[in-house]
Amino acid sequence: MAGTLAVLTRLGTGVFGRDRAVGDRLLGGLAWLAAVGVLVLLGGTIVMLIKGAQPAFSRFGFWTFLTTAEWNPVTEIFGGLSPTVGTLVTSAIALIIGLPVSFGIAVFVTQMAPVWLKRPISMAIELLAAIPSIIYGMWGLFVFAPFFADHIQPVLTATLGEVPLIGPLFQGPPIGVSVFTAGIVLAIMIIPFIASVMREVFEITPAPYKESAYGLGCTTWEVVWHVILPYTRIGVVGGVMLGLGRALGETMAVTFVIGNAHDLHLSLFLPGNTIASTIANEFTEADGELYTASLVALGLILFLITFIVLAISRFMLYRLAQREGVRS
Repeated sequence: MAGTLAVLTRLGTGVFGRDRAVGDRLLGGLAWLAAVGVLVLLGGTIVMLIKGAQPAFSRFGFWTFLTTAEWNPVTEIFGGLSPTVGTLVTSAIALIIGLPVSFGIAVFVTQMAPVWLKRPISMAIELLAAIPSIIYGMWGLFVFAPFFADHIQPVLTATLGEVPLIGPLFQGPPIGVSVFTAGIVLAIMIIPFIASVMREVFEITPAPYKESAYGLGCTTWEVVWHVILPYTRIGVVGGVMLGLGRALGETMAVTFVIGNAHDLHLSLFLPGNTIASTIANEFTEADGELYTASLVALGLILFLITFIVLAISRFMLYRLAQREGVRS
């Protein structure tokens, strides 16, 4: 009997062992294929953008194209300065407004809100993140832009418009659709993403860390600043980069409220454009090789901007890790 059991055990071990070996090889192959597929997809996208933009760069040169503000399909003179600046400015406005609000929401939900209020606020944030961008654009055009022109812009012009150095940024006719309006709509769009990530990473901070800080007499702000943020800095930076990436590439909402004008103005209250809105508006109307190549070149510039932002974020995390290592 014992011999029979030993034989059956060896047979079972051999069968299951072979099954596990096959499963491991299959899983490894699928994982390798997925990793290579991502690299191939990224490489193919880069090659497509470079190849498609080549006629524009051959005609104007990369630096000339990037620093030229004129965009005239009739004379076939194209420059990417206006949409590039518009993309950076609207994203900066969105981040300046959205980051503090998102941080405040995350701190309130995780550290201050009563239990009965946490879930409704969390659900509201998730619902805001799920709203399609075109809905934000329609709301911005028909509701927020008129309200901003009638009630908010006059106040900003009367106050900030008189401040030296920054005054020209807040001067202009109250027409509603503008670079500043687009930045505010983008801020509203990215707040749910950044707040959700911050809320999740704040909640994973070990309770003994926070309780020890409170036991030493720290205030809520001191606990957040000296305990929670250092522990969750990677997740926080990831959330900020997620929101910034959403702002840089947003198309439909910005197209509705920015005014879509190929002009460079110092005032934030005048119409402008972004790379994404320019491509969305004009790609179907591009009737020549140079026109199409110029739009693809804008796409390549947007890709480079996104890559640079990602590289900066990784460098920031690396420096933070080094600094923490030196302190420890």
